[in-house]
Amino acid sequence: MRVSISLGVMREDWEAATGYVIEAERLGVDAVWSAEAWGYDAVTPLAYLAAKTSRIKLGSGIIQAGTRTPALVAMTAMTLASLSNDRFLLGLGVSGPQVVEGWHGIPFERPVTRLREIIEIVRLVSSGERLSYQGKVYQLPRPGGEGKAIRSSAPAREPVPVYLATLSPRSLRMTGELAQGWLGTSFMPEHAGVFFDDIAAGAQRAGRSLADLDLQAGGVVAFGEVEELIPARKPGLAFTLGAMGSREHNFYNAAFQRAGYQEIAQEAQRRWLDGDREGAAALIPDELVLKTNLLGSEEQVQDRMRAYRDAGVTTLRVEAAGRTVSERLDTLGRAIDLVRAVSEEKAETPA
Repeated sequence: MRVSISLGVMREDWEAATGYVIEAERLGVDAVWSAEAWGYDAVTPLAYLAAKTSRIKLGSGIIQAGTRTPALVAMTAMTLASLSNDRFLLGLGVSGPQVVEGWHGIPFERPVTRLREIIEIVRLVSSGERLSYQGKVYQLPRPGGEGKAIRSSAPAREPVPVYLATLSPRSLRMTGELAQGWLGTSFMPEHAGVFFDDIAAGAQRAGRSLADLDLQAGGVVAFGEVEELIPARKPGLAFTLGAMGSREHNFYNAAFQRAGYQEIAQEAQRRWLDGDREGAAALIPDELVLKTNLLGSEEQVQDRMRAYRDAGVTTLRVEAAGRTVSERLDTLGRAIDLVRAVSEEKAETPA
C-alpha cells in the first residue's frame, strides 16, 4: 500500500500547510489531495505546491463537476500537468445540489452523465484533437452559433490520470469503466463490497479489472487509548450523515445505509437537520468510529491497516492527528512505518 494525505489549511496558515506537505514528501508520501467545498478552490494551492516539491503527486480532491466548463477543466489539468512535470492527478466528483445549486447557481441535473462527458472532453482536448463533441449535456461547438471546433494551442500530452470520488452504484460503475483511481469516503473495509463490487462491474464492462485502479480510502490515524480517541470523531460522522446533503440527497448517508447502518444513518440525519447536532453525534456508535478510522495502539492501528489492505485498498488516505504540524508529522511518520511493514508482510505471504 502507498500513502496519501490531504492538504489541510487551518486558520489560513499556508506556511504550516506547505511545510507539512514538504516534509510528507520527504517521508515518502505518494500523493497530496487539495479539496474544495465553498471556501478555497482545489487548484490554486497545487500550483504553489508544484513549485515547492519535486516528487509527490498533486491531486485535486475534488474539482466539483459542472462548476467549470469541460474545456476549462482540461486547460487546468494540462497546465498543472505541465507545471509539475506530470505529477498532477485530476480528481473529480459531482458534489451535491446544495453546493452546485446553492453556491454556484447551476442546476444539479444529470450529474453522472455530466461527469462522464467532462472526462471524455478533457481527454479529447488533451489529445490535441479539435473539440467537437455531441453529448447529452454538452454540445461543442454550440449548435446554431458562431463557434467552431478549436484545437488546444497547448501541446498534446498523455491523458492526466483521472480519479473519481463516487458513492452511488451508477457512478461507481462509471469509475470502474473510465477512471484510473477512486477516492473513497464513507468507506469501511468490512463493507468494501458496497463500493468495490460496482467498480469491478464497471471495469469488467470496459475490459479491465479492479486491479487496474488505484483504490484510495482511509481515515484519521491517531495513537493512544481507544476510549479517549473515539468521542472526538463522532461529531464529524454526524456531520457527514446529516449535513453533507439535504433530506432528499445525501450520497454519504446513502452509502452508510447500504453498508447496513440504515436506522442510525436516517435518525442521525433527522436529528442533525432538526438542529439537534449533539443528539446526532450521541447516536453514532463506537463501532462506526472504529470502522472508519485507524485509532489506538500501534498494534491496533496496524490491524486496521491490514483490514484496508485485505479489502483491496491500494493507497491508504491518512489524516494524521495532532494539534501542531510537528505532532501531525510524528503521527504520519509512525503511520508510514506501519504501512510499510504491512505491505512487506503482504509481499511475504505465499501466493
